[in-house]
Amino acid sequence: MSLTLAWLRHDLRLADNPLFQFETPPEQLLCVYVLDRAWLETLPGLEAARIGPARLRFLWESLIALRGELLRRGSDLLVRVGDPVMVVAELADRHGASQVRVRRDAGRDEAQQVHRLAERLGEGVALCQPDSGLLLDEASLPVPVAALPGSFSAFRRRVERAGAVSAALPAPVTLPPWPEAAPRGFPPLGKVCSRAASWTPDKRTAYRFVGGEAEGLARLDHYLWQSGAVARYKQTRNGLLGADFSTRFSAWLAHGCLSARQVHDAVRAWEARHGANESSGWVIFELLWRDYFHWAARQEGAALFGPRRLPPRSDAFRAWCEGGTGMPFIDAAMRELAATGWLSNRARQNVASYLVHELGVDWRLGAAWFEHALIDFDVSSNWGNWRYVAGVGRDPRGHRFDVLWQAARYDPDGAYVAHWLPEIAVLPPGSGRHRPWTVAPEHFALPLPEAPGQGGQAGARQSG
Repeated sequence: MSLTLAWLRHDLRLADNPLFQFETPPEQLLCVYVLDRAWLETLPGLEAARIGPARLRFLWESLIALRGELLRRGSDLLVRVGDPVMVVAELADRHGASQVRVRRDAGRDEAQQVHRLAERLGEGVALCQPDSGLLLDEASLPVPVAALPGSFSAFRRRVERAGAVSAALPAPVTLPPWPEAAPRGFPPLGKVCSRAASWTPDKRTAYRFVGGEAEGLARLDHYLWQSGAVARYKQTRNGLLGADFSTRFSAWLAHGCLSARQVHDAVRAWEARHGANESSGWVIFELLWRDYFHWAARQEGAALFGPRRLPPRSDAFRAWCEGGTGMPFIDAAMRELAATGWLSNRARQNVASYLVHELGVDWRLGAAWFEHALIDFDVSSNWGNWRYVAGVGRDPRGHRFDVLWQAARYDPDGAYVAHWLPEIAVLPPGSGRHRPWTVAPEHFALPLPEAPGQGGQAGARQSG
């Protein structure tokens, strides 16, 4: 009796998922997700786990939702915590799998795991690694991965000349049955991580992320068809407050609850009814950036991450993580990240630039902290963007932001700063809310009164 084991990782959906597309369906299907125990361990230097409570809760919500969809189609889901390679290899051997399917990921650890699995699988067990979740698969790239252009602009031009993106595949109506002898289900989140089980976003957040394919599709429907916010995306994407200035698709894309092709198809359908504009085109543009980061990560391999061992955690890094640098625009963003697991694109660029170029902290610590804190952590986009800001690798120039100018431009009345730093909300709206403030060891102090010339000097110190 033929049995296929589908090893799920960052592809927690049924639609447009090649793991569930069969030319000749197997007689049995065993669907497995393994939470790597190493993700829960504290990393030296970071003093935090690779996966924080916000992302772990979203992940568990996504797994619960996926299991419900699998059960409706005659299958099920097994979730384990441990060494993914050992768990998958043991299950494949015990239940006589003839094929193991796992999507090809870009991360160093993910690639090494698949390599280790290939060495452990028994003779005659086929290992299938399809591309999944992207606009393009490797076969449809206009150039080989090894010859990927060094700039996004060159990549985009080649893709646009190459032709259309393939349509997303529908979800299967039925799936092969679950092996009778195989275990099923998963442990309660409280036993895996009590902090994740009790985690909820701060009440000040404008949007609460909930994991799962249906939730991702609901957000897609809201952003395009209910609110029509997609028509204004180009103008609002640098926003800081509110629910719809950003698509917020990133969390579902990162966990694979949505695929890029599903978003692409939905945007094109919206354009067919309402007409294409610069904003709807910019959403596609951002999806293509995401693809580029993925293929660049595949090309660079382990070099994407720099040396594996992180440097020691410094006082400056700790202050940055906790929102206690004394720079209000930065501190507000870092407190939002800690309280909600999410940050706008504009805020991410600013806090990354400040950590690297003003505090002089190794960029890898910042990238690792984002991996811990973000609900929408994506290995390629996260580490690729941090390298871009730091000027490491593909673009050696680096990108340094004048934080005071950025604050005045994108938060002119200080509403965002006051929203996340209630200590300074008593100050009248205006640039005074952006002045550097003092940070006491035990608490965050109110800004000092501005001395003659202080504002100009502070601006000069922070200019890029």
